[in-house]
Amino acid sequence: MIKMIAAVSKNHQIGKDNELPWHISEDLKYFRKITSGQAVLMGRKTFESIGRPLPNRRNIVLTRNANFNSEDNAKGIEVVHTLEEALALCKTLEQVFIIGGGQIYSAFLPYADELYLTLVDKEIDGDTDFPTFEANFKCIKSTPGETTTEDGHSFDFTIWTRK
Repeated sequence: MIKMIAAVSKNHQIGKDNELPWHISEDLKYFRKITSGQAVLMGRKTFESIGRPLPNRRNIVLTRNANFNSEDNAKGIEVVHTLEEALALCKTLEQVFIIGGGQIYSAFLPYADELYLTLVDKEIDGDTDFPTFEANFKCIKSTPGETTTEDGHSFDFTIWTRK
């Protein structure tokens, strides 16, 4: 099963300058709880922005860079170089969470079964967007966050399933 997890603004932005546009500690704890013990698949830029393999997860990095590999670039990750290779690997897993970035979300959205989205009630000026998903998914759960973002905006933890 392919799942996606992301924090998304009202205007579908998820990042700016290869960084998250907010720091929401409650969302980071939610991300850790949901993905812990699971496989996570990310693009190279997302991996490099994190800076290390995420602990207690099977870390898979998708990159077109043929010179990027786990021996030279980071111990503790698996590297795939094509969408087809990544999808074949996903089929061997019980579930995998796609964790970014924008191009990876767009490539995997047609294959995703569920979306775990933290919807932030804010429009932001970003340069990385989450693909439009509403026409193909329905929200099956929505839980308000207990805190607010650092600038006072609310957010909801939502789960969407393919229609």
